[in-house]
Formats: sequence, structure tokens, C-alpha cells
Amino acid sequence: MLVTCNYRMTVDLVRRDLAGIDCWLLVLETYGVNVWCAAGKGTFGTDELVRRIFATKLADYVDHETLILPQFGAVGVAGPTVQKLSGYRVVWGPVRSADLRDYLAAGSKATPEMRAVTFTFSERMALAPVEFLGSLRYLWWALPALMALAVIAASLGAHRFAWNAALMAALPAALAYLLASTAGGIVTPALLPWIPGRAFSVKGAVAGAVVAGVALAALPGMLGGQSALGFSAVLLSVSAFASYVAVNFTGTTPFTSPSGVERELRRAIPVQAIALGVGIICWTLAWFFTGQALG
Repeated sequence: MLVTCNYRMTVDLVRRDLAGIDCWLLVLETYGVNVWCAAGKGTFGTDELVRRIFATKLADYVDHETLILPQFGAVGVAGPTVQKLSGYRVVWGPVRSADLRDYLAAGSKATPEMRAVTFTFSERMALAPVEFLGSLRYLWWALPALMALAVIAASLGAHRFAWNAALMAALPAALAYLLASTAGGIVTPALLPWIPGRAFSVKGAVAGAVVAGVALAALPGMLGGQSALGFSAVLLSVSAFASYVAVNFTGTTPFTSPSGVERELRRAIPVQAIALGVGIICWTLAWFFTGQALG
């Protein structure tokens, strides 16, 4: 009897790696959160495990009293307490589900390699599409909002309605958003060991600033970076949003902890919000003066 969370990617991988093995899989309610993060939050924990043991009537399916849990769940589950409350003994399986077949074949014995936590380039990039595509969900309201700000600011600057500002603002707004998503969701994990800083928020901000700077140097006209205000708007906004996207990787790394993540978020989110707010103000002012030029 193996135990996992109800994060869809995890369940699919575990089921794939257990194909052909005579076993049962007990899935805990973690509200779609992966094992490591759920263990830190307490949803992949002692109480939920005991609750599921009785709710599923586990004794009707297995005639032994041993549960194999993922190693990453150890921070949330107290094995002795589970055994005291339910009678089931908890043993810790390997870090990766790909090792389960060898682990079970060896009589539930893990090698040092099975216990080692890695975060290689391929492992980091496996997560990148999820974060990159997830960050795009904000584009559908961010783009119209930025276009509306451009119209309002340009109209005020020209003392008339400058509706053509909406079309002129669409391309730089969309490009800046895509640059931020790329910097935070792809560049940051790809170059993680070489980007300065330890906190993901810092790494994302650095990646965003570099990507924005390169893009502004190469395509100033397309990004609205001809003026100091336009340049500042793109640089601040891309850095802030890239930092926000990059923070999502904190729950997937071997060198962060629940308390460390919470501390980083408390510090980073206000700074990200301020930088993004200043960037939006610079964007609005840039279009105000553009409106004057249009008028």
C-alpha cells in the first residue's frame, strides 16, 4: 500500500511508474498541492492520513499493516502517531517515483541514491512549461487594462480622445508581459545556479531586468522604450512580474523550507507590488506625454 497526494501530475507519474506491480495507491486530499508543499502546509499530514485509512476501510483491501509514503512527506507525517491511532506502520519510500520499482523489488530498501534530492537542469525545465503557461492566465485582463490606461492618459495629454493609443499600446504591453513570463518561468530555472542571489524572488528580478534590458536595447521602438519613462515602465514591470513568477519554484527545490518560503514571500511580495505599481505609473505618464505629442 503506497500513499501519495492528489496533485494530478504526481498521481499520473506514480501510477505510470507502478504499472504492472500488484499494489494499492492511497491518495490523500491535498487540494491539488504536491507532496512537499502539502506536507509543509499540513494537508499531507498525520490527521489526513489517519482519516483516509478509516474512510477507505483500508483493512478490507490489504492484510498487512505497512504504508509506504514518499520521503518528501516526512515533514508532515508523524509515523509513531499514525501507528498509535490506526495500527499502520509508516515507512519512507524513495524521493522519486521512478525508483519505486527497484525499491519494492529490493524489499522496500532504499539506496543512498534513492534518498538523494537533486534539482538538475532537466528536472528544473520539466516544471518550466507549467509555470510559464500558468503565468499567462493574467494576460487576458492585464493587456486590456494597460491599453485602457494608455487611452486615458493619452486622451488627457492631448485634451481629446486618443483612441489610437490603444492599438499603439497593445504590442509593447503584450511583449513586456511575455518577456516577464519568459524571464521568470523559463530563464530563471534554466540558469538557476548562475543567477546571483539565493532567494527566487531575487533571481527572478535579476533575470527580468536582464531580459528587459536586452529587449529594450534591441527593440526600443516595439517596447515603448524611447523615453526614460517608457524605459522605466518596462524595466520595473518586467522585473517585478518575473520575480513573482520565479517565486513559484520555491516549493520544488531542495534548498528551501516552508518557513524560508513564508519569510521570503513576506519580504518579496510588498517589493514586487511597489515595483509593479511604479512601473504602471511610469507607463501611464509615458502615454500622457505621448498623448500630448499626438495632440
